[in-house]
Amino acid sequence: MTVKAAILIGKELLKIEDVTPPPLQAGEVRIDIQAALTCGTDLKVFKRGYHAKMIVPPALFGHELAGIISEAGAPLDPSLSPSAGESVAARPGEWRIGDRVVAANSAPCGNCFFCQQNQENLCDDLLFLNGAYAESIVVPARVAQKNLLRLKPETGFRDAALTEPLACVVQGVEDLKLRAGQRVLIIGSGPIGLMFVAVAKHLGCVVALAGRGGNRLRIAQRLGADPVVDVAGDLKLVETVQAQSCSEFDVVIEAVGKPETWEAAVQLVRRGGAANFFGGCPAGTTVSLDTARIHYASLTLRASFHHTPRTIRRALELIESGVVRANDFVDGECPLSKLPELFQSMAAGNRAVKTLIRVHE
Repeated sequence: MTVKAAILIGKELLKIEDVTPPPLQAGEVRIDIQAALTCGTDLKVFKRGYHAKMIVPPALFGHELAGIISEAGAPLDPSLSPSAGESVAARPGEWRIGDRVVAANSAPCGNCFFCQQNQENLCDDLLFLNGAYAESIVVPARVAQKNLLRLKPETGFRDAALTEPLACVVQGVEDLKLRAGQRVLIIGSGPIGLMFVAVAKHLGCVVALAGRGGNRLRIAQRLGADPVVDVAGDLKLVETVQAQSCSEFDVVIEAVGKPETWEAAVQLVRRGGAANFFGGCPAGTTVSLDTARIHYASLTLRASFHHTPRTIRRALELIESGVVRANDFVDGECPLSKLPELFQSMAAGNRAVKTLIRVHE
């Protein structure tokens, strides 16, 4: 039996193929995917043809998913195996067919220096999972053990599929130690920037956003950003934001991933404030920063990467409590068969926020 899946072949080359699912090893589970979402990272990978840390083609593609367990391998711990005549459901810690779940796209080793420092996002042996754009996916034992979570019965699969990107946002929020009353500027109106708006507002921050794209800016307003500054085609980002905002910013979050917006973040944060270079710039790029400003304004500069098992769980809590909802972020649908054309349109400038991929056509 085969399943349909998207295969990244190389730079801007994506194919939908029939693949034979591998048999399960101990600790692995197979998920019948119910929701898969597009992602800015996937777009970068598509345009570049690879990601040194996450995926080397030819490879299964996509990493934001939720679904139903359709098969479970033998437990890693033999003590979890049921005795003769015992119900599988009676054993805690074991995955069962029919469980509604969300899977993160990675899992740390738990043993290296960084894992021991509670910095699992920097794990020396971070195991990545790709293959969300498919009818089903095999989740490795380590991911199933560390970063596969059960959903509440009322949690929608579209909502749950937002867990992984939201966990990265939660990582950034916690790195910055955001708190109520802080004045926060978010540069970038993509899914990540919009999620920062939702979480910062939930924490009681006063949030402004600078970005582009009419629909995205309207979503930012709906989520509570004020002001929302349209910087489309504007080469003077700093001056434009300053002209349309009546306050300085305690925190500036760069969620674009361009050297010029990294530099703008440093110029826009107040003395004693903090800037987070959240958006990853292309490899090999550099930035020019005003050393006198950084030093005499006593700025805190940091970057946030990826997520940890703790922030994965916190993200799902925010989703299941209604802070972040798919209705605010998923603004389109596409069948799996049309995924190559969708990514071509995204690469050409499609301004959709996130698209739900219908893997079962």
